[in-house]
Amino acid sequence: MFDAEREAALRQRALLRLTGSADPASPLASSVAALGMLYELSSSAETAATALGLLHEMQVYQVEVELQGEELRHSRIEIEARLHRYVQLHDLAPFAYFTIGADTAICEANLAGARLLGADRGVLVGCRLDTFLAPDGASALRAMLGETLAGAAERTLAMANPADGAARTLHVSAVPDALAGRFLVAMIEVAAAGRATS
Repeated sequence: MFDAEREAALRQRALLRLTGSADPASPLASSVAALGMLYELSSSAETAATALGLLHEMQVYQVEVELQGEELRHSRIEIEARLHRYVQLHDLAPFAYFTIGADTAICEANLAGARLLGADRGVLVGCRLDTFLAPDGASALRAMLGETLAGAAERTLAMANPADGAARTLHVSAVPDALAGRFLVAMIEVAAAGRATS
């Protein structure tokens, strides 16, 4: 949300510059000089009409800037609300989500991912996802990442439970995140009957 204290601080800085305390080397110093020139033009009968026209243009520009500022504040509020929603959707999803590098190092994990791997999210960052899988599952994950370069890929992988060493079966989907040079990976444990566990 837009900070009212920040807006008040900006207004105070603007007032200081308009009252002559501005740094002459600053970009706004020319605006202060323009206002001084406008004042001089308005004090002469021959140039008063020109001064009024310039004043009108400045006022229109000021209103445009204020309207743009309002739009930016509304956009910021909307973006922050959407970001909060997507963070909640990601963190509270029933599936394990990971962002990993080409070496399977975990960059991000949601809460379900941390539960699945039996570790705190903060501890997982930097750990390799393939180390949580059984050897054949680890090699299958690495092969699957190569396949994602041509599009999304899905596989069923074996995982050794970090808590008790029991085998688990996971359905894994991966897509490349080309902008970040990473992979987005979703995992869900599959029950023996082929249905996802809750």
